[in-house]
Amino acid sequence: MGVKEIISGYMGKTINGLFAGINADFFEGITEIRVRSAKPLIIVRDRREYFLNKNGGFEYSISKRYIVTQTDIQDALALMSDYSLYAFEEELRGGYITLAGGHRVGVTGKAVIEGGQVRALKNISGFNIRVSHEIKGCADTLICKLALPHLYNTMIISPPGCGKTTLLRDVIRQLSDGMPGRFDGVTVAVADERSEIAGCFRGVPQNDVGIRTDVLDGCPKAAGMSMLLRAMSPKVIAVDELSGKRDAAAVEEIVNAGICLICTIHGADMDEIRKKNALSDILYIFKRFVVLSGPGRINVYDERGTPV
Repeated sequence: MGVKEIISGYMGKTINGLFAGINADFFEGITEIRVRSAKPLIIVRDRREYFLNKNGGFEYSISKRYIVTQTDIQDALALMSDYSLYAFEEELRGGYITLAGGHRVGVTGKAVIEGGQVRALKNISGFNIRVSHEIKGCADTLICKLALPHLYNTMIISPPGCGKTTLLRDVIRQLSDGMPGRFDGVTVAVADERSEIAGCFRGVPQNDVGIRTDVLDGCPKAAGMSMLLRAMSPKVIAVDELSGKRDAAAVEEIVNAGICLICTIHGADMDEIRKKNALSDILYIFKRFVVLSGPGRINVYDERGTPV
């Protein structure tokens, strides 16, 4: 099922009608769909914003852009939650819902706080669909540098929006499946706190993360890494967006147990990562650093900063 068919199935009658005239191939390149009450509907593709008019055509005139209504939002949320937002309460506490196909919907509204924690979200006034894209083979140029002659603890460094999660997903898939004639596949465990790596929908990964991969979905990273270490006997544990002292402590536990770690972190380069106090003490663990400076622009370094 294509992206257009999946996303349209979660929209109410009006927005679905606007999408009807958009070419399915155009949809395949969409990265975000932003829907805000009383604001224009915005489609993001190739880092460019597109607006729609009331007839579903692309529009540049401010006065003719389609303005989202609260009814549009309520209709879409009813479909996304299968008419039971209560059933999605746990996900909504984190500010998102995961759809079939692994597409993630971030939501905004009124946060209900209890004991300093977000108990629920109500009066939802907008959402952003982050369209999941698998790019199989995007790790081809670097996978052997991470897996040969043995598995290396690896940190993928990237500013937001440069494809680090997409790259991590393909690294996981290739390590899990193996590469005939080069290296055997290994058991990989994924702590997927925000459902972005495997894109689980009702517990089932929607993205291809390999035949030997186990996914713990929706669990905080630090707790998830520890649970996977004890329960799943992995050779590799993978996690997205490492941050904070708890994550750092879990990383040390994993590595001390002899398990390889593959992770990502926000940053421009290795120098910036060294300045992150919570993680600076564990950088010695990593023997490979993959730095993304933009889509397709990838460099690999060893622990000394020497290109590999």
